Formats: sequence, structure tokens, C-alpha cells
Amino acid sequence: MNHTNQVFPQPANMNRRGQALIFVTLSMTLLFGLAALIFDFGFIYVGQSTLNASTQAAALAGAEAMALPGATPTSTSNAVTTYSSLTGDDNASSLVPSASLVAGSPKLSCLSTLQSVFGISCYGPSTSNAITVTQQSQVPLYFLRLFGSSSVTLTSTATAAMRGASASPFNVVIILDTTHSMTSTDSDSNCNSTRISCALSGIQVLLKTLSPCPVSQLTCGTATNGNVPNSVDRVSLLVFPGVTTSTAADDYNCGGTVPTPVAYASPFPSTSTYQIVNFSSDYRVSDTASSLNTKSNLVAAVAGTSGTPCLQVKGGFGTYYAQVITAAQSYLVAEQKLYPNSQNVIILLSDGDATATCKTSSGGVCTAGDMPGASTTSGVYMSTLQECHQAITAAKAATAAGTRVYAVAYGAEASGCPSDTNPSITPCQTMQQIASASGYFFSDYTATGASSSCVSESQSVTNLNQIFKVIASDLSVAKLIPNGTT
Repeated sequence: MNHTNQVFPQPANMNRRGQALIFVTLSMTLLFGLAALIFDFGFIYVGQSTLNASTQAAALAGAEAMALPGATPTSTSNAVTTYSSLTGDDNASSLVPSASLVAGSPKLSCLSTLQSVFGISCYGPSTSNAITVTQQSQVPLYFLRLFGSSSVTLTSTATAAMRGASASPFNVVIILDTTHSMTSTDSDSNCNSTRISCALSGIQVLLKTLSPCPVSQLTCGTATNGNVPNSVDRVSLLVFPGVTTSTAADDYNCGGTVPTPVAYASPFPSTSTYQIVNFSSDYRVSDTASSLNTKSNLVAAVAGTSGTPCLQVKGGFGTYYAQVITAAQSYLVAEQKLYPNSQNVIILLSDGDATATCKTSSGGVCTAGDMPGASTTSGVYMSTLQECHQAITAAKAATAAGTRVYAVAYGAEASGCPSDTNPSITPCQTMQQIASASGYFFSDYTATGASSSCVSESQSVTNLNQIFKVIASDLSVAKLIPNGTT
């Protein structure tokens, strides 16, 4: 059989073998192109994230620097630069090469929202309470160069408030003047009531702002002896003159009985106390609660259980507050041992005029009067001489031990401190020097009888409610806020 001209059938796809090669070639080109885009866009994404992080760090660093005593625009700018992505600084990165601060950055601002809502006054450099930082960087491109772009400019902006974020837990002692002068009427528009009422109103503002327990907890839980589990900010209330230990509860049980005041004796008897309420964290039922917990002894003292505060003016003795400052520091030291990572704080509210007297003395020692047992000749703690200077010394000792001391001069007069003659000093000057730093001194110089010259250079607020709101915000650290906040 002749097979020479036999024709075998051809596979149907034999003439299409080249099409697969074209398809593979096009697919590889597309895949490589997509890989190139992913690489460059991924590089841009990582670079932007890195720049954002460093910008936020720089803004927070600048905001923290703003709040420091003696801060200046230069010191603030230096802090921003240190934590920026600029070459050689802490957050410099190869992912954002040649980073720079844009013109006008950092920008210091006085934002009204921070003032009115959060009580963060504009006491920073150039009268500011917030800072805005903007950085930019030229990030090189690789595969996208094929489309004519060799680099892309990344920009990042962050704004931070000087205060507002939770800081370390605080042990807070509030020292309240309850001498007879606190019954007088403060008729100015900031108060228009008795001085004690206005002072207690300010303390209520403070308690509504501090953190009784972590914000992550829906409720703070059941309190034991005034403290909730996992407490954050604990507050104790002290008054002067002191009272007998057996009657101290009259200042929070709302029974209408006035606690029995005692003299500023040296030594101070164990049957007497300055402390009305021990350190407590049950003043609100949660960190987000807007109202105070009326079941708290602390709240009952300053706000009452039905709207009328239980705490009352004692009178009976003149003013001597070096001893109560010393007592407050002792309480704080003991509390800090229980909570080693906490920060100690004293808030003293008074007109600053030490007026305790000695009726009789023998051998250089007071035997009867406001300060029995005190020296009548030494001028150092405890003495009937240099009483205002003794208070300053006690406060400075507390500051040296790490306690932050706030002084609220309420109605400080132009003259006073009669026992301080060498050198002489005014009540206002006394309160200024009691504060740990100029930013911790406040003055309600608009109060009836106050000296209009007793003005805080660092804190412009004079309303006691606002003063305590500012102090509460000061017991916090810098926080990021939305860009464009006014």
C-alpha cells in the first residue's frame, strides 16, 4: 500500500501556539507593572505613616515643653525639632529623607475651645495653649519614574494641646482655710456668696474633672473606706484650724454640728487633726460620670447630699498654715508609699495672711493663745514670729520632696503678715512663694477686699471655678487634638 501522499489530521490548536507566548508576555509585563506600582505606593504609604508618627511626636513634645515653667518659643521649638524627622534628630528615618519643618512651623495658638470646654488657659509661650507642627519630605520613586515622576512630596500636620490627657495617678491634698474670714461675703460677679461657698464650689469642679478610676472601666466598683479598686486620683481634704478627731466627721455627716476647732499647738496633740476626709477615690462612680457621688464623704463635705455642703467654717483661732502644710506633706508621703508611681499634689486656698497670736508666754514659749508650745523668739517652725515665712519654708520643703504645690490666693490683701517684720512680706507675696512655680500660683484678686495688685503673671483666670478647672487640666499631660480646632 502506498502511503506517500497520506495526510494526517492536524491538531486544532497547532496554528495558535504563538498566541500563548504573546499572552504570557503581556501578562508578565502587566504583573511587573503592578508590582512596580505596589512597591512605590507601598514605599509612599510607609513613608507617610513614618512622617505622621514623627509629626505627632514632635507636636506632643512641643506641647509638653510649652507647659514647663519658664517655657519660651525657642525652648518649645527646640523640643519640636528634637522629636522631628529632621536629619540627625530622634525620629529621623531613611523612609522620609530630607524632612523639613514647613515655614511657620511650629505654630503656637490660643484656642478658645480648650479654654472654655477644658479649662486649659493660654499661659504657654506667647500666651498659648496649643501647638501645630507641619513636616514635609521628598520621597524618591523608583518604578514610577517610567511615568515621569522621580519623587513625591509628603506632608503631615499634627496639633497638640498643652494639657488634657491622663497622666500618672495623683495623690491630692486640698488645704482649705476655714477661719472666720471665710464667712464674709464675696460680692463680686465671680462669686456673690460667702467665701466658703465659692471655695467649695471650685473644689466640686476639681472633683468632676479628676479621674477616680481608669476610663476603661464602666464603673469604679464598690468603695472600701472611700477608695475604689484600681483608683487613679485620690483626694484628701484638710482644713485649718484643725479640729478634734472625735468631731471631724461633723464636716461630712451634715448633722449641723460644727466640729470643735483646736489651737495650733506644738506638738500637735494626737486627739486633734487637720484631715477631715482621708484619701478618697469614690467622688464619682466612673471616670465618665458627670455628677458627683453623694455617698462619698468627700463629696458630702464639699457639695452635700442634697445640695448644701456639710463642711463649715470653724473660726476660733487666727491663721497659721505652716503646720497644716507640713501635715499635708506627711500624709502625702505615706500615701505615695502605698502607690509608688503616683505624684503628690497640694492645693492651698487662703488669703495668705497669717494672723495667729500668743496671749501669754513664759521663757520664750507661748503658754496660751493660738499657738501654745511655739517659740516666741526663734522665727522658725514653730514660732509666733515670721509666720508667713514659715509657711513658705514648709511649702518649699514639700516642693523639694517632689510635691507639686498650687497656691490659690483668695482675696489676698495688700498688707498683712503682722508677725513677719524681718523681712516684711505681704499675703500675696506669701502665696506666690508658696507655689512650686509661677504657673502654679493663682489669684482671685477681684474678690471683695482683695488687693487689685495681687495678679498672677502666669494665670489670668480669677473665677475660682475656672481656677480649679485649670488646675485639674494641669494635672494632665499634652494630648493630640484634631487639626483645625479653634
